[in-house]
Amino acid sequence: VDYILKKDQTTKAYEEKIKQEFINEPAKMKLLIVVSKLLTGFDAPSCTYIYLDDILRDHTLFQAICRTNRLDGDNKPFGHIVDYRNLFANVEESIAVYTSDELDTNDDGTQDNIKLGDWREDGKRDLEEAREKLLYLCEPIPSPKHMEQYLRYFGGDGETEKALLDTEPLRIEFYKHVASFVRAYSQIAEDLIGCGYSLEESKRRKQEVDHFSEIRDALKQYTGEVLDIMPFERDMRHLINMYVTAEHPEDSGRLDSYSLLELVVESGINDAIAQRINAKNKLSKQSIAETIINNVRRTIIRDRLNDPRFYAKMSELLDDLIQLKRQATEDYEEFLRKAEELIRQMQGKEQDTIPEKLKAVPRAYVIYNNLSGLAADKFVCPDNEDELADLTLRLDQVMREDAQDGWKSEPDGPKGRKVKARLYEILDTDGNATEALFDILKRQEDY
Repeated sequence: VDYILKKDQTTKAYEEKIKQEFINEPAKMKLLIVVSKLLTGFDAPSCTYIYLDDILRDHTLFQAICRTNRLDGDNKPFGHIVDYRNLFANVEESIAVYTSDELDTNDDGTQDNIKLGDWREDGKRDLEEAREKLLYLCEPIPSPKHMEQYLRYFGGDGETEKALLDTEPLRIEFYKHVASFVRAYSQIAEDLIGCGYSLEESKRRKQEVDHFSEIRDALKQYTGEVLDIMPFERDMRHLINMYVTAEHPEDSGRLDSYSLLELVVESGINDAIAQRINAKNKLSKQSIAETIINNVRRTIIRDRLNDPRFYAKMSELLDDLIQLKRQATEDYEEFLRKAEELIRQMQGKEQDTIPEKLKAVPRAYVIYNNLSGLAADKFVCPDNEDELADLTLRLDQVMREDAQDGWKSEPDGPKGRKVKARLYEILDTDGNATEALFDILKRQEDY
């Protein structure tokens, strides 16, 4: 956005435009610097901070303060004044002037009421309220309230298919309360003693913040809710290819950005457990196993529509893995071996049933996997493996040659209809089969 005075634009018009943007579009105009302006007759409820770097006194001082004394929803319970000139040294005198008959009047005829608060006092109150809410939320967790109990309470039993979904509302509340607690602590962390905490209480609050932050991170790992950038990879790659020029990157060997399943494939399941799942060595074998199961399940749920038949098979293998987990603890190593095998198969889509003639065309696997499961009226999927492979290659050729760039962005437009028409011809003019395959193909990155 250009904030420079434009040609033929008057100063008054420019200032009015800037003020309106600050009032009505605060996301665009986040910082406004003025000199001896906007002290009266200016009302911007979204203004949260005011920085004072000029000598102001008495009524003028309070006029300035009132610019941030307007409520603006639940996210703004009060305003902040950052004082660079020690203007509040004589607060009592200023309050006496302000509470006289010479109150600042707004455009609508109303007058501001102001309450000067001590940031230390307010900060301590906010911290204790956030702490109390968090402790109340965690009260039902069974003793001894170690990491294991928190993971089970907020993440459910990994063996139960709907456990993640059933515990999600409770888990979201936990994340919110932890964030509020950490944020409130950070506001006064540099002067806890000045806020009225003893040295022992200060240490205890710091330990509690670290404790709940650690539980939050472990819970996100346990439930597979750590941000996975894979769904955004295609769009990011497109943006980089279009707008960024750079030398070829060198592989630094860092694994920080890998998802848990990618890390298993890259470095093996034992290293993944040591580096990511149980880095602080606080989890039992059962919790480690459930963390693996939850991450696999979440991936299946997220990607199942991309390749329904493949992920249905992965879901069956996951059920077998859960059964293995239920067996005696001496089978733990066998569980890890099977889990790594499943993850490698799922991440790499390694499939023994793919015909040799398709091995060089991995993008066509999804077509081959799902042709026999299409909801069809007239189309009959070939039973012969070679015939099915030939049909798959024919459909792959159609998608490569006839699908125009951008067809996915307008599936019901001319480009999408052209793709459907070609699929319709090949699938024995079966409308249901065409729609089913079209829905799968439009989710594929390679077409």
